[in-house]
Amino acid sequence: MVRNAGRFHEVVAVAAKYGLAPWLSNVPADWVQRHFRSRDGRQISELTEPQRVRMALAELGTTFIKLGQILSTRPDLVGLEMAAELTKLQSNTPADDPEQVVATIQADLGQQPDSLFREFDPQAFASASIGQVHRAVLDDGTHVVVKVQHHGIEERVQNDLEILLQLAELAETYSKELAQFRPVATASEFRRTLLAELDFTREERNLIRFTNNFRDDPGVCFPKPHPERCSRRVLTMDELQGISVAKGPLLAEAGFDMTDVARRGANMFLQMVFRDGFYHADPHPGNLMVLQDAAIGVLDCGMVGRVDEELREQIEDLLLAAVDQDADRLTETVVDLGEVPPNFDRSALRNDLVQFVENYGTQSIDKFDLSGALNEMTEIIRQHHILLPSRVSLLIKMLVMLEGTSRQLSPDFSIAELLEPYRAEMIKRRMSPQRMLRKLQSAQRDWTRLAQTFPGDIADLMERIRRGSFDVKLEHRRLDSIVNRLVLGILTAALFVGSASLLSNQVKPLLWDTSVPGGIGALTAVILGFTLVRAIRHSGSIEP
Repeated sequence: MVRNAGRFHEVVAVAAKYGLAPWLSNVPADWVQRHFRSRDGRQISELTEPQRVRMALAELGTTFIKLGQILSTRPDLVGLEMAAELTKLQSNTPADDPEQVVATIQADLGQQPDSLFREFDPQAFASASIGQVHRAVLDDGTHVVVKVQHHGIEERVQNDLEILLQLAELAETYSKELAQFRPVATASEFRRTLLAELDFTREERNLIRFTNNFRDDPGVCFPKPHPERCSRRVLTMDELQGISVAKGPLLAEAGFDMTDVARRGANMFLQMVFRDGFYHADPHPGNLMVLQDAAIGVLDCGMVGRVDEELREQIEDLLLAAVDQDADRLTETVVDLGEVPPNFDRSALRNDLVQFVENYGTQSIDKFDLSGALNEMTEIIRQHHILLPSRVSLLIKMLVMLEGTSRQLSPDFSIAELLEPYRAEMIKRRMSPQRMLRKLQSAQRDWTRLAQTFPGDIADLMERIRRGSFDVKLEHRRLDSIVNRLVLGILTAALFVGSASLLSNQVKPLLWDTSVPGGIGALTAVILGFTLVRAIRHSGSIEP
């Protein structure tokens, strides 16, 4: 906190300026409260809260922009409106000077760019929050792009992450509303994600894996990395030549079939999810292009998602329950998939899911609104304060974004049509002897482990009982406040009874024939009683 005091002041000042984080007013630190009270609300107050959040994150720079981009994949946490606004976050980080770029390449690869490339353009043609991109040519004439990390970005990100964790701890301590979303755990997860993104060797491995997964499909192309010219802060890969999917009119002018492009691109992502269990998690139009041979080129493979066997079965259960219009099974799947709050109302969730099934269960497959269904499901989950695993939220966000990108190319396109063959494959896989054998083997291992450990555990338990060292530990949640109120109630009653006795016996000293100690005691008891009743009503323990 001391080391990052200046930056911490800046973060708090920006939060106050945009009218965010009112819980900071409860923090027992004078300088925090001073910043909060100095907010300028006349112009900013005209903006919506999502707009103010986006502008504040953009003003705070790289780390907080990345935080906003990550939160845009968590509509179950921040809501659909906030998530949609955060997707607009773009970083216009200025490019480093050519001297700094050369120094970074020299430090990581041990050679000057002139020695590594036949041609190297020191002026970046694109710059994002973490790195910038330069064009270059290898000795064999291959055109490549070189992604170079911004100078000093790792140290700045580390400092910002420390501040973010401090703010998360403050939020969890001083805001009951935010505490239910576990900001410390969310900040810790974001820290791991962002630190991984700072390591370009991860993106290099992602490119190699995607290339291997689609090696037999000539209609899909990923940039080929050049490992001898890659490092933690430098990534060299082939330059793809084509037309960006974001430039739809140019694709149409070039004679490409837009519906075919949308279908092949969407099918590629579905294969990543259901076939490979390893998918590109950011399918916005700027990351996709159509090459000269009509192949789909995929860029920026830094953000990926993984689908293991357990998650695949959970997603399949969700889809099959929705398709079968089984609200009870859908409710059970959602509960198993997420983390429910202590006051969870299962019947209320079921009622909402019944309405959901009625709304979408009657839609024909060619007109099914997948993104609308996923968004509504996410909103239902959020309203019931169910926390989804981040990998589930990322997959949902990817599918919503994928359908949006596909419909930019072809407005009548329905990704649900492409999901139909995967549904049949799901059922086939569920009934396969191989899956049943794996389940039996897993159950056999669990029962074998139990049979091996159970006798020893019982013997240890009996030995503890024999020696008198067997203890039972009971943990009661929120018992302290209950005990405190109980003790206060007993003391209040005792004080009132004792004071009444003093009054009735006119114990001296007297004032107007009334016992002074008795009157003071009775008044105190009445005040304590009203305080106790007010505290109980405020906590919601009894109805007012």
